[in-house]
Amino acid sequence: MTEKHPFDDAIRLETIDASTMRGRTHPEWGNMVGPFGGITAAAMLHAIESHPDRIGEPLALTVNYAAPIADGDFDISLRTTRTNRTNQHWFVELSQGGDVKTTATAVFAVRRESWADTESRPPSAPPPEQVTASGPDGIVVWTLLYDMRFVEGPIPAEDDQPSPSSTTTLWVRDRAQRPVDYPALAALSDIFYPRVFLRRGGVVPSGTISLTTYFHADQHQLNGVGNDFVLCTAHANRFIRGYFDQSAQVWTRDGGLLATTHQVVYFKG
Repeated sequence: MTEKHPFDDAIRLETIDASTMRGRTHPEWGNMVGPFGGITAAAMLHAIESHPDRIGEPLALTVNYAAPIADGDFDISLRTTRTNRTNQHWFVELSQGGDVKTTATAVFAVRRESWADTESRPPSAPPPEQVTASGPDGIVVWTLLYDMRFVEGPIPAEDDQPSPSSTTTLWVRDRAQRPVDYPALAALSDIFYPRVFLRRGGVVPSGTISLTTYFHADQHQLNGVGNDFVLCTAHANRFIRGYFDQSAQVWTRDGGLLATTHQVVYFKG
């Protein structure tokens, strides 16, 4: 542990050579198996952000969780596959002892002024100050690092009944009020517990296989968010043969769409 925020500790990387960086798992970001998927996505995005050849801001990130990450050091290797005038494509691998655990592709872009509109609308929710903060869920430690205020679909208790809806909506911010940047937004895109918990009314063994996040916010909009709450909402579209998908959105307090995210999740039962 250092005096840095646990998030910054978890995504801190040491440059090994021009294409390799080394990080280390952080105990406060532990999940049911290995680290929280959102912090892994954040570290891989941060690796690209830190690379001297990077241009622009994150536009899209897809992370494929191939195998559990063990506690300890890991290496992130990265390379550009193509750089155009306004966008840049990256391929990233996270490995331990030469064994690939996670892969990712990312697109960074130089944003330009253009016509703009948002067809989606944020879910209806009272201000976060009017919503009771939830306590720790008792399942994973990383939730202690966030102030979560559920508007709809809180994590079910052991004796809860199955729900006909998979939708969860909640206000979230870093408990230490660390400002939202792109790595933090990548982590927030995976803030939701598995949708199968809500539908089945309890904890079900499950894990994300692939997570894609589209970053709609530019740096100016993120600067405006600062350390405020963001409104996150997610739902599943279909559960079948041991897998389900999830679609989610991350909004600002004043109705600005920061990110949309989609993932596919494995589950048992």
